[in-house]
Amino acid sequence: MIKPRADLGFGAALDDLGGFEFKASPIARPPKTETARAAQAAGFQNREPLASPQPGPPPPAPSKPVATQRRRRTGRNVQFNIKTTPETIAAFCAIADANGWGLGETLERATALLQREQSKG
Repeated sequence: MIKPRADLGFGAALDDLGGFEFKASPIARPPKTETARAAQAAGFQNREPLASPQPGPPPPAPSKPVATQRRRRTGRNVQFNIKTTPETIAAFCAIADANGWGLGETLERATALLQREQSKG
């Protein structure tokens, strides 16, 4: 069973909307050339892409090597974020890649090595 609508005091005006007509906006829009001129005078920068008649040369190959995905199912589920230099990150990833380890495994091995060194001295 459908619940009856609550009475909002409009009576039967909502039942018949046949006389409803869409009215155009009372504000006339200026031509695009005029708005572009006004925007340029105000210092706004046009961010529309420029249409090029001919495609340019292909983009150069990336100078940096593309980062490889290192996703594995390892049971490690705690995230550890640190800030360091790009050189340290590159060296850490190079060690992991050279040994075929994931980043988590590399951190565990480095930690174990540091603990062994500290227990000696």
